[in-house]
Amino acid sequence: MKNILIVTGGSGGHVVPSTTLYEHLKNKFSVNIVSDLRGSKFINSKKFKYELIDVPNLFLNPYLLPINIFKYFLSVFKSISFIKKNKINILISTGGYMTFPFCLAAFILKKKIFLFEPNSVLGRSNRFALKFSTKIICYDKHVKNFPVKYNSKKIIVEPILKREIYDLKKNSINLEKKIKKILIIGGSQGASFFDSNITNLIIEISKKHELEVTQQISNNNNLLSIKSKYDNSNINYKFIEFTNDSYELYNGIDLAITRGGASTLSELSFLNIPFVSIPLPSAKDNHQFYNSEYYYKKNCCWLINQSKFETDKFIKMIFEIFNNNQDYNEKINNLEKITKKNTWNNINNNIIEIIDEN
Repeated sequence: MKNILIVTGGSGGHVVPSTTLYEHLKNKFSVNIVSDLRGSKFINSKKFKYELIDVPNLFLNPYLLPINIFKYFLSVFKSISFIKKNKINILISTGGYMTFPFCLAAFILKKKIFLFEPNSVLGRSNRFALKFSTKIICYDKHVKNFPVKYNSKKIIVEPILKREIYDLKKNSINLEKKIKKILIIGGSQGASFFDSNITNLIIEISKKHELEVTQQISNNNNLLSIKSKYDNSNINYKFIEFTNDSYELYNGIDLAITRGGASTLSELSFLNIPFVSIPLPSAKDNHQFYNSEYYYKKNCCWLINQSKFETDKFIKMIFEIFNNNQDYNEKINNLEKITKKNTWNNINNNIIEIIDEN
């Protein structure tokens, strides 16, 4: 039996796919997960066993650069030791700076390296590791910043979703639904912009439509203030935190307001939930915008540039979404078209075949 090591860390966008890959591979291979401290908060320790590593961010603090460089090279030697000790045959990296020492160690030890890139822009760590990787698994065949000379390494798959997502009921067209259920989710990095701007907009929208709101609050200091506003407006609401097990939040949702994280957009799309995407402007290489644009070009969502956000226009757009059934229904139909081939068995067979054959 082959021994596989999945290396992940950082944001939920890196970690969520790693646990899903684990679920796909665990019955065929011996699988281990390694994560950093930041990423560990998105791993359910009751379901997944993982090792914790510490890889410094070289450029986070310029004054500590010499020390961090030393620690970084030390982490490469630790990675070599880990791979040897656990007799790892194959390494899978889900990206992020903390995965690179393991990729380098696997290259030194002549192990197979598979990269995973769910975004529509090639991540920087994956870009560095691409030259000595075996294959790179992607969702978008037109990944930006991808070197043409490595196109033969690219393997396109349907989005890899958590097993529980497939058990949820998909959204369907219901023109007579009186209460509109809205999900506001900022992803693993939160969205303070949503706390302030979207909250006030929901209050305005509730004056003409009866709403049920499920909202992720990024800053707990804002929770009491938002609660008071919703109570005064008689809005039915539930506050949530982002976790890897957030799939139950999607039940009955009619419309989502979200950032542009690849995992969240993939889950919403699979469940036929039309969404308004407001990508995080500071996301590296603007990857959240391009993730969202992928669906926007297929007429599956609405896309808003945060820097050009205007309250009145947004309210008008939401009213139009609820009142224009044709546009909303087209979004649902288009989402269904692009996700119809995505089943757990299809993905499972595909992933195992990719790992086993290369």
